[in-house]
Amino acid sequence: MNTRPTPRATYRFQLNGDFGFADVTSTLDHLVELGVSHVYLSPIGTAAAGSTHGYDWLPPPAVSDVLGGIDGLRELRRAATDRGLGIIIDIVPNHTGVADALVNPWFADLLRSGARSPYASYFDVDLSADNGVDGKIALPVVAADGDLSPLEIDEQGNLRYYDHAFPIAPGTGDGSPAEVHARQHYKLVPWNSGLIGYRRFFTVNELAGLRQEDPAVYDATHGWLRELIAEDLIDGVRVDHPDGLWDPQQYLRTLRTDVGDDRLIYIEKILAPDEPLEPTLPVEGTTGYDQLRIIDGLFVAPSGVVQLTELNEHITGETGDATWFASVEHQRKLTTLRESFPTELRRLVRTITHSDPAADSEAIADACAELIAALGVYRADYPSLRSRLETTAVRIAAENPSLTRALDAIMHATRSPGAAASRLAQTCGAVTAKSVEDSLFYRTARLVSAQEVGGDPANPAVSLNEFHDHNAERARRWPLAMTATSTHDTKRGEDVRARIAVLSQVPERWSLLIERVWLGTDIPDNLACYFLLQNIFGVWPVDGKVTDELRGRIVDYARKACREAGLRTTWTEVDEKFEEAIERWIDQVTSEPIATAVRELVDRTTPAFQQEALARKAIAILGPGVPDIYQGTEWWEDSLVDPDNRRPVDFARPLEHPKAELVRTALGVRAEHPEAFGPSGTYDRLPVDGPASDHAIAFSRGSDGAPEVVVVTARFTHSLKPESAADTVIELPRGARWRDVRSGTVHDSTVDLHTVRADHPVAILVRD
Repeated sequence: MNTRPTPRATYRFQLNGDFGFADVTSTLDHLVELGVSHVYLSPIGTAAAGSTHGYDWLPPPAVSDVLGGIDGLRELRRAATDRGLGIIIDIVPNHTGVADALVNPWFADLLRSGARSPYASYFDVDLSADNGVDGKIALPVVAADGDLSPLEIDEQGNLRYYDHAFPIAPGTGDGSPAEVHARQHYKLVPWNSGLIGYRRFFTVNELAGLRQEDPAVYDATHGWLRELIAEDLIDGVRVDHPDGLWDPQQYLRTLRTDVGDDRLIYIEKILAPDEPLEPTLPVEGTTGYDQLRIIDGLFVAPSGVVQLTELNEHITGETGDATWFASVEHQRKLTTLRESFPTELRRLVRTITHSDPAADSEAIADACAELIAALGVYRADYPSLRSRLETTAVRIAAENPSLTRALDAIMHATRSPGAAASRLAQTCGAVTAKSVEDSLFYRTARLVSAQEVGGDPANPAVSLNEFHDHNAERARRWPLAMTATSTHDTKRGEDVRARIAVLSQVPERWSLLIERVWLGTDIPDNLACYFLLQNIFGVWPVDGKVTDELRGRIVDYARKACREAGLRTTWTEVDEKFEEAIERWIDQVTSEPIATAVRELVDRTTPAFQQEALARKAIAILGPGVPDIYQGTEWWEDSLVDPDNRRPVDFARPLEHPKAELVRTALGVRAEHPEAFGPSGTYDRLPVDGPASDHAIAFSRGSDGAPEVVVVTARFTHSLKPESAADTVIELPRGARWRDVRSGTVHDSTVDLHTVRADHPVAILVRD
């Protein structure tokens, strides 16, 4: 029997050395006042010194002393329990931090002892004789020229290359540094050699992948979690990037056994727009990027997208539409695989061909690349996606007959769970994330609010039919899945995306601002500046004053965005002149006279932006699923990509704020109607008729076939005329009168869109 509690809402905290368990404890009354049910913590394990996020945790796993240690967690648990709050923690099974090899005892021992290390099986290490370094562990830390003359032996007896220090195997420390290096189980190679001896998290060399498929590794990394559960210190877990694992299905089954049926499991799973979550997974659902896409897309005007496409093509030379995306995404994946994951591709090909010495390795590599580029999902080894893999292979073979035999070999090798299926899946996920979210999404600018984790910028607009159908299905299949609006990984915070999306309602006025900026500033690059201008518009203060602090944040963001794009400057080959030109341009845009032009459009669109930001928040809270409130988003927020979205939050701000008031009201309604928002809760679209029917968003939540709560709000509010709203009628569920929880106004069988929203952009009605 499932005895799991039904969360009302989670509240996500980003922990670090300056904000630990005691600080969370001090905010608990604030959470109670908001109405959330669960504290949701970023990773709490011991991490690398100075870590700002905790995903670079270090073994042996333990609660971080920097955050307050196990006693601090116990105190937080007591305080939360006293207030009726649960605790969910973020766990990181896929990787561990190896930025400093010496402080990770498992990795240090692997480097010191090689294959004989008891930890050799913990890491996904390539020790094959043909791995490019004669069976040693390749470590890409050397300059591109391969010069090892800076090597030295430090006072602690470690081999050192500038800031990198590595352990030395016993009995191998005599002679010159170069001679010592030649005797080690590892080999330092140029950073751009395409060689690396271990599987990473995406392309982050400082995060080494772990082999959770080995029971010994699972036990070593989850013993501490079992202890937390045995002591009843947590109520659930959020699993970071399970798609990076060898077999996420088996991992989650094992985790469910450990966690038990009375605790929650959420997975950070990025779903493609046409990808269902594997129904057999023993989880409550995803962390909610799939729902974020649906909510965001609802507020993108399709007619505006057409004009934004033309604008984008005029400025950048590319449309940025679905056809363009399909072509460029395919090419980006092929390029990323070859340039950033050559080691992973070689290991994948070797796994497929190991039993057939006559196999054409080059053809297998090409076929694997085409599959990865065409699949459109992170990994396709879930049972419900196998047909997608097979269909994709058939399509590729039809388009490229020379790859037919290679594709047949891949399909045969991956037919059953095993090395080939898992390596293909792991490589596909890493390539997809790196080439799309961390590259392509910085290389186009039709509507940047749609360029989000799990987003679909190729088709950014979601119709009312799609929205309601999706929600009804979600209520049936995944009623306790999270609903994300902002996270520590979103490219832009929820309110920034809401404001940028309003541009789809005012493309003509937006084009006038673009013309003013292009004529009045020094444009270093059309694409980069068009991309950045949308983000500047998105974070522009409502009061119109761009402070030096905000300008500095925009510059920092621009630097990261341009380097991630990799078109004019990169992380490894910085073009300082270009970056300085971008900074000067930002100063021009945020100073007079251009600032006045930006401010005028901001002023003109602020009413629509604020109405729709509140509408989005209400849908996230009262739609199907469990709302996740990211720290600080109960107020207006202007966060950009990390680390900007991990800035400290001022929790002393008053809750007399439009957004905070909405959160409290909506969560109060959830608390009063738990069945309507629980596992058996229903979702129904309400009939709407009238000239503004495409603006109206109206649905009910209920249980046992009886509606209990009605939500009515609007989209495209910039062009919503009062007379049209007044002539648009929403048919309320029959057999009851409906009371507005704010105003107390009671409505009978119908209500018009203007009247119901007269007091607030979002009307929340309950059965009277």
